[in-house]
Amino acid sequence: MFESLQSKLESALKVFRGQSKITEENIKEALNEVRNALLDADVNFAVVKDFIETVQNKAVGLEVKGNILPGQMIVKLIHDELVALMGTGKAEINFSSQPPTIIMVAGLQGSGKTTFCGKLALHLKKKGRQPMLVACDIYRPAAIDQLKMLGEQVAVPVYSAEGKDPVQIAKESLGEARKFARDVIIVDTAGRLTIDEEMMREVENIKKEINPREILFVCDAMTGQDAVNTAKAFHESLNLTGVVLTKLDGDTRGGAALSIKQVVGQPIKFVGVGEKVDALEPFHPDRIASRILGMGDIITLVERAQQEIDEKEAARLEEKIRKNQFTLQDFLEQLRVIKKMGSLKDLLGMIPGMDKAMRNVQLDDKAFSRVEAIILSMTGEERNNPRILSGSRRRRIAMGSGSSIADVNRLLSQFEDMQKMMKSVSQSQNNPVQRLRGMKMPNFKIPTGFKR
Repeated sequence: MFESLQSKLESALKVFRGQSKITEENIKEALNEVRNALLDADVNFAVVKDFIETVQNKAVGLEVKGNILPGQMIVKLIHDELVALMGTGKAEINFSSQPPTIIMVAGLQGSGKTTFCGKLALHLKKKGRQPMLVACDIYRPAAIDQLKMLGEQVAVPVYSAEGKDPVQIAKESLGEARKFARDVIIVDTAGRLTIDEEMMREVENIKKEINPREILFVCDAMTGQDAVNTAKAFHESLNLTGVVLTKLDGDTRGGAALSIKQVVGQPIKFVGVGEKVDALEPFHPDRIASRILGMGDIITLVERAQQEIDEKEAARLEEKIRKNQFTLQDFLEQLRVIKKMGSLKDLLGMIPGMDKAMRNVQLDDKAFSRVEAIILSMTGEERNNPRILSGSRRRRIAMGSGSSIADVNRLLSQFEDMQKMMKSVSQSQNNPVQRLRGMKMPNFKIPTGFKR
């Protein structure tokens, strides 16, 4: 996420290394580099101009106090201005006092609009709401089928009607929602490959008919200024209440995220961070700003972990570790929890400093599946007691998982090292942190070599 922008901003701020104070000369040199980094990231030119002027005005004459270095002061200043650029805080869905709350979703074809509708339905369902999906895209082949499939996946009803126009379908969905006590209606509208008059007229008519509480514009975060310009056109016709950025888990340049709030005047409310139906998160400007500047995002990492880790299961595992009873089956279950939290690269990027450390490292999420395949090729008895794994058993496991005997041996050896580490930690009752400092951590590597 924002790898290129982050790298260029780091380079720009190197100007302050060894500097004892902020001067007009060094701030000008640094901000020229920052300007170039933002423009390369496809941030709107007017937005960049205002951003640079604001930072420069605040930086010149800024007094450096105590042990704080000039570079640290500038990073803090840029961080705060990035937050201001993207919105001061998390923007929530504005629910109607009298249900149902109607959320109209608009955007171009291919932006991830229909998928977002399914993700939003699941997100609201987890919050205790009773959503219903409405299929108003009657033009794109299989659009209605896609929405129905998403509805089944998240266990949310989908309203559709053959032979009727989108305005009629949207209107009739209101009565359907009241009939089945659905307090949120999510209307998926039709998109086109580009903005055209017919599409705009249709979404305008739907808006007039159902009077939505929220009108969310969905755009691909990887398209930069194109997304911003499209959002502006939709806003002029529909008066948007919020924006959704999809594909933020890719190598996003950053232009859309940093420009759209200033250009459109409406907040980013959600971001798509993966293909899975639960890969949707509220947009936090401060956390995104921290990631752009290489500070990580520990809060989001903890929140994801809390969503996936059951407290009773965590207590059970803690007890097993304490008694030195942690098995390969337990390890397999924890791998699956990590997989649910997101891609390995994305998770490591949330740890401060790791984005920079892992920038040129190729991380393969399929490695989890390879380890999983090896463990699944074992019997239950073998997972609980790896000591019984003879040479013939290891050969069988290698063949069953499509790996080599060396891969199986490596996994078992590293798992044994991990068990020793856990035992050592559990025996250190007084000061586990001090105990950990004196320990040599096992070099646990996921097997990568496989036979064809």
